[in-house]
Amino acid sequence: MNDLRELYREVILDHNRHPRNFGELQNPDKIIEGVNPLCGDRMTLYVKMENKKIQDISFKGTGCAISVASSSLMTEKAKGSSFEEIDALFEYVHEMLTGDPTTVASNLDTLDKLTALSGVREYPTRVKCATLAWHALKNAIVGSDDKISTE
Repeated sequence: MNDLRELYREVILDHNRHPRNFGELQNPDKIIEGVNPLCGDRMTLYVKMENKKIQDISFKGTGCAISVASSSLMTEKAKGSSFEEIDALFEYVHEMLTGDPTTVASNLDTLDKLTALSGVREYPTRVKCATLAWHALKNAIVGSDDKISTE
């Protein structure tokens, strides 16, 4: 179990140090801002969509390692996904972080690298850090321009 935790820790640290899809996307269809006042995380999500699918996605901002890593992992997984797939991923991730811990085991194929975030559930105050980007993406696919706040 310690080896698995170490692997998850390394994935989070790698995505924090070298975030994927980081930067402003040119000509996005949606720009969603998000803030987690408790931790100081601030992010902007840029999304290009076509035919109810994520064509391209990126983010920029500052925050704790969990927030940046979660945003990076999310953009990797979301790129090319349908809105329906994003909805399912949102539910799996939310359940993994706040609900039944067996969600991870039963959805390993779907969650893939996102399982690295599963340890966050042990630190309830950090769950908002891990879910900020996910709530921003959810807003983008339902057509809302509302700013996301974890408070």
